Amino acid sequence: MTRQEAQRVLDACPDAQWRLLFALSRYGGLRCPSEHLALRWGDVDWERNRMTIHSPKTEHHPSGEQRIVPIFPELRPYLEEVWEQAEPGTEYVITRYRDSNVNLRTQLQRIIRKAGLKPWPKLFQNLRSSRQTELVQQFPEHVACAWIGNTRPVAVRHYLQVTEDHYRQASEQPTEPVKRALQNPVQYAHVSDGTAKEAPSGNPGFSEGYEGLRMCTSVPVAEVGLEPTPPLREPGF
Repeated sequence: MTRQEAQRVLDACPDAQWRLLFALSRYGGLRCPSEHLALRWGDVDWERNRMTIHSPKTEHHPSGEQRIVPIFPELRPYLEEVWEQAEPGTEYVITRYRDSNVNLRTQLQRIIRKAGLKPWPKLFQNLRSSRQTELVQQFPEHVACAWIGNTRPVAVRHYLQVTEDHYRQASEQPTEPVKRALQNPVQYAHVSDGTAKEAPSGNPGFSEGYEGLRMCTSVPVAEVGLEPTPPLREPGF
């Protein structure tokens, strides 16, 4: 989901808590509804700009019960909006949609249509995967996985996406060999056609026919042939 589409959905949300629900999925990468409803104000570290996310889905894995996630700049305004509206002593961040009878998926579909968009498959998982796809382009892959709360094989199989921006960037930004060719077309043409100009031989003793051997020696060779002429034997030897 593009950021432009996400903003349209945010603008169509009925209240601050729904905007935060959506933003926690799209920009925080949280699992909905389990991680949204488990989030407490005590988990929000405003000073360090971080949140502790409790994950019922992965708590049975080693160190999977919680993870630390940045309060991303795209997310912070919606978190602050709900904080300002919260009653003193409120424990949970999301309070209005905790009833088990509330179907967040159905409500989100209505909001998406109100925004003039068509609901997409796997509504909330798609928001998480859109965020992880963005994060791996800005941060090392293991960092993005730690923030989203999954492993690299799971991310590759179920979350990472090929987006329209990837196609646009590929068509607008030349690859490195092409960049070099554009910067120095004469040199690139010289290398790419497989030709190389030999430096003239510095050994006048080699004839043109034996030019391929010129690197084997630096000693001039007599013009009578490749083999040196043996000295004349003296009488008696």
